[in-house]
Amino acid sequence: MGTYFAIGLVFIGCCSNVVSLELLVREFPGCGNIVTFAQFLFIALEGFIFEANFGRKKPAIPVRNYVIMVTMFFTVSVINNYALNFNIAMPLHMIFRSGSLIANMILGIIILKKRYSASKYLSIALVSAGIFICTIMSARQVVSPHRTCRELVPLYLKGIGMLTFALLMSARMGIFQETLYKQYGKHSKEALFYNHCLPLPGFLLLSTNIYNHAVYFSQSTPVVVPEIGLTVPIMWVYLLVNVITQYVCIRGVFILTTECASLTVTLVVTLRKFLSLIFSILYFQNPFTTWHWVGTAVVFLGTLLYTEVHSSLHAALRGPRVKEKKAE
Repeated sequence: MGTYFAIGLVFIGCCSNVVSLELLVREFPGCGNIVTFAQFLFIALEGFIFEANFGRKKPAIPVRNYVIMVTMFFTVSVINNYALNFNIAMPLHMIFRSGSLIANMILGIIILKKRYSASKYLSIALVSAGIFICTIMSARQVVSPHRTCRELVPLYLKGIGMLTFALLMSARMGIFQETLYKQYGKHSKEALFYNHCLPLPGFLLLSTNIYNHAVYFSQSTPVVVPEIGLTVPIMWVYLLVNVITQYVCIRGVFILTTECASLTVTLVVTLRKFLSLIFSILYFQNPFTTWHWVGTAVVFLGTLLYTEVHSSLHAALRGPRVKEKKAE
């Protein structure tokens, strides 16, 4: 029951979150900072009440380790959202972030001295090729009524550079978390709270941008909230939906990690990304050529190969047959 409930939370929460984010970004492309701040504030408040018990509960992992983790987490979150200011389309944004397996493998080899099978290296090559195809095709479609092509290309390359840096930083954070959990045990909910609480002062550096967008949001088209009868600017409604769905998404992933093997979690998240991508393309009519579809298929094929889906399915299918033979 818990597993299916968690999968439902992941698909409903994460897919809805992508839709609300695109609605926000389409109206105000530079709103990434206020979105990130709202998400961090909501999750930090929830964790302060229910996890930290209003500050009375002592953390299992020393706070100094969380400070290091939080620095990386805050940087990744801000850069990923800020990259949307550089003519990065939402489909490309989602595809690019699906390349986390590449960064994890590269840093795993360099830092943890890990070695992988030939199928793993093949899967990484496929993911890299898929992202490269989508990036090149998207670069050809970058347009803006306010900037010339000569101005757009450097802007686009800056966005790609930011996404690449965030991808590597996220992988480094994952390795750091892995070493912490091995030393102190798994405390995912505690980590979720401190990862969102400790960075809050950092948003003071972005306060001007956040305030300006709060003003823009307040000036957006007013809508009447059903049942309550309260009139609220539409952008604040979108932001509220985004914050709530982000929390549902993260909680779903957290429950899933406690209920299932890591392979299952990876598969669920991968399928969720694929559905979010398709919905974004169809509903928002984002430009998506045949080459984009080829690149996307190659990325997800590489991801599924990396998680050894074929072997797992084969083992799952053989399991009942082996039991039947033993029974005979």
